[in-house]
Amino acid sequence: MLSTVEAKRLQLSQNTAAEKKSRLGQFLTPQRTAVFMAGLFRDSEGICRLLDAGAGIGSLSAAFLEKWRAGEFHFQRVELDAFEIDTALVSDLSQTLAKYQRGGDFVAHIYQEDFVHVAAESLSGSMFAKPLAPYTHAILNPPYKKINSDSPHRLALRRAGIETVNLYSAFVALATGVAAPGGQIVAIIPRSFCNGPYYRPFRDFIFERAAIHHIHLFGSRNRAFKDDDVLQENIIIMLERGGCQGPVTVSTSSDDTFTDLVEHKYPFERIVLSDDQERFIHVPTSPGLNAIELSPGIRYTLDDLSIKVSTGPVVDFRVKEYLRDMPGPNTVPLLYPGHFSGQSTTWPIQGTKKPNAIEYHANTEKWLYPTGFYCVVRRFSSKEEKRRIVASVIDPHTFGDAAMLGFENHLNVFHADKHGLPEPLARGLAMFLNTTAVDEHFRRFNGHTQVNATDLRLMKYPNRNTLIALGAWAMQQGTLTQEQIDAKLGILTS
Repeated sequence: MLSTVEAKRLQLSQNTAAEKKSRLGQFLTPQRTAVFMAGLFRDSEGICRLLDAGAGIGSLSAAFLEKWRAGEFHFQRVELDAFEIDTALVSDLSQTLAKYQRGGDFVAHIYQEDFVHVAAESLSGSMFAKPLAPYTHAILNPPYKKINSDSPHRLALRRAGIETVNLYSAFVALATGVAAPGGQIVAIIPRSFCNGPYYRPFRDFIFERAAIHHIHLFGSRNRAFKDDDVLQENIIIMLERGGCQGPVTVSTSSDDTFTDLVEHKYPFERIVLSDDQERFIHVPTSPGLNAIELSPGIRYTLDDLSIKVSTGPVVDFRVKEYLRDMPGPNTVPLLYPGHFSGQSTTWPIQGTKKPNAIEYHANTEKWLYPTGFYCVVRRFSSKEEKRRIVASVIDPHTFGDAAMLGFENHLNVFHADKHGLPEPLARGLAMFLNTTAVDEHFRRFNGHTQVNATDLRLMKYPNRNTLIALGAWAMQQGTLTQEQIDAKLGILTS
């Protein structure tokens, strides 16, 4: 049966327009992933109340029911609620579920309704709400789509006490909310909820109501939904409503074949650090401690160092009238990520699509910083770039007698109250950020291509004297290899 469902999924994936997939946030679950997800549930007896929200053609439900029919789950009866708003899929969904309706021990209800509104109304206590009996199990591949702050979805979620910015996190929060005590939730979702301020309310909602028991990480960003060209790092997560939080199993595989599956257990304190107020979720991929975690000398915040980090304040489309392709009278340099390559800065760049300068004007002055030494980190890495954090140093000598600098919004800028840093400190900070240890540590809690200022602000750093010593050493060297940088950091922070 699963092979029939998979053949239909592949057909739909090939024939469904990319615009529709994007509009609905709809990417159907491959068979092997569905089987792996179903295998994360713990066996139990009695009556199973199963939720499949965003059911598609029933790939996830089928994988779950297949295990039950094969005797791997020992339920006396399964009652399924499947929600799917795409009417084009409902016929296939109905056919999939009908294959398991034998013996009177399985009943399926298909709801062509918006799960967000139905579940939110149920949780908010609306007298008009559809009654949702507490679910013992939920298996989800929710839609991936942003929610506007004033949209009906956002307002419905707020009435249910849920604040989040994407439909996938809304589905998981709602499924957790309507789960019975001890209810198990397995979902495949983007990893972006693990960090960043926008998902902090969602993380708080989950931690207050559920325990994390299992996280699966795919080694490549584009392998979980490769048939749909989804370039998103996805994880599979298993939660228990009201569960006792203990060690977390973290498994990894290169792709959805799961042929190189490896798993380890970690204490929860390595998943969510006890001193992290933002409650970032780290996903370690090896049992050993990272060099950042091991070093007693890397324990300082940017506040301790009297350094600040901010997103570049110049949003180019908002100041279009003041942008100039090349420098000229009354202009100052405007810096984009494209001006940096490793530790070198090229400015201006002839023939680039981006402007090289911004007019120094009363209306732009508040967005500009005095010329000086700064450390900058690109906010976005490319699709499969080896490094997530790429730091460079702004050298004021590159810009002649320019009095001010403009930093475009795709850069993060380390500064001292909107002024430059001492040169050795700026260079030492860039050296530290470009170490292998920092990149490995950062990847444990950041699963997407974006590097936010908040992420950088919450990291731990060596003390100021160590960074200055690292920078002074770098200034005396020629071209440095990655091995030299990593080794020098180890000596200074041990």
